[in-house]
Amino acid sequence: MDSASDNLASSPSSSSDAPSASSSLSPVHRALHFVHSQDSALRLEGAREIRRLTKTSQRCRRQLAAAVNPLVQMLRDHSPESHHESALLALLNLAVKDEKNKISIVEAGALEPIITFFQSQNLSLREHATAALLTLSASTVNKPFISASGAIPLLVEILRHGSQQAKFDAVMALSNLSTHPDNLSIILETNPIPSIVSLLKFCKKSSKTAEKCSALIESLVAFDEGRVALTSEEGGVLAVVEVLENGSLQGREHAVGALLIMCQSDRRKYREPILREGVIPGLLELTVQGMPKSQTKAQTLLRLLRDSPYPRSELQPDTLENIVCNIISQMDGDEQSGKAKKMLAEMVQVSMEQSLRHLQQRALVCTPTDIPIPSCASEVSSK
Repeated sequence: MDSASDNLASSPSSSSDAPSASSSLSPVHRALHFVHSQDSALRLEGAREIRRLTKTSQRCRRQLAAAVNPLVQMLRDHSPESHHESALLALLNLAVKDEKNKISIVEAGALEPIITFFQSQNLSLREHATAALLTLSASTVNKPFISASGAIPLLVEILRHGSQQAKFDAVMALSNLSTHPDNLSIILETNPIPSIVSLLKFCKKSSKTAEKCSALIESLVAFDEGRVALTSEEGGVLAVVEVLENGSLQGREHAVGALLIMCQSDRRKYREPILREGVIPGLLELTVQGMPKSQTKAQTLLRLLRDSPYPRSELQPDTLENIVCNIISQMDGDEQSGKAKKMLAEMVQVSMEQSLRHLQQRALVCTPTDIPIPSCASEVSSK
């Protein structure tokens, strides 16, 4: 805060003289003047004004950084919940896309009152507290402090019983917190996977929510408890497969990563549950159209899903097409295997077209022997 605002903050104001004292101030200095006032009504007005000014302005978030401490003090005051709510929303806006403010808010002691709001009977206040933790958890510096505050079990409880919006915010906050290694075991202890799967089933598979659910699942299945929980939950593996098929690019990468971790941990135990949910078509599509990491993971998973992890003979090279043919031959159900065969034929065609375009772009002369035509392609497409 500059010297002018320092002077304003140190001068107690009453509601009667506030208009004359602040009429010539800029909106930012006026808001700072009010939020530092000894008058609770003026503090409330200041919080509301800060929320308005910082809603869309990054510049105002920087200029109003000095409001963090008095706003956090408002969270601690024994005042009506409407005051707490206004202060929390102002802090929430100050923290958006501002790393310094995120850290300052936690350093000022905001976590303790925010945690108490989860016990409030006021649904809006609980939702705002969840949104605040989501925003604050985006800061790497804040993550260990948030978990140490006891927030993780409360976020999982919101994931179980909160409103739909609160559930979305809670899973995103948990996903943020999961990137700190020490937090994963704490999250796992709360048995979150049934609630994550429930949310994943409900939400649109290409949504940011599905992406965060898949990221969380990918992290949690690195532990045996996480893998057991996912396969024990009805429709758990299927929900991940559906993200693999219809998710965002990042969501699909998390989904295939989760399935790959499971299969690598115990191929005998998890091969059948994964195959049973019709994963092959989605994996085939990823090998051609996914991001580079997704393509590699999909190809590796396909190799693990076939009946034997080793090449069957020298006459059948260890190509992706032969691997998929081997998987298809072991699959139950005409509909699933038929879809997989069609996808394989399309994959081979797309792969060949991409190879041709690549060669043409490099202005190379192609001979028939330059273009690999898998022997499995004609066999698959004719069935």
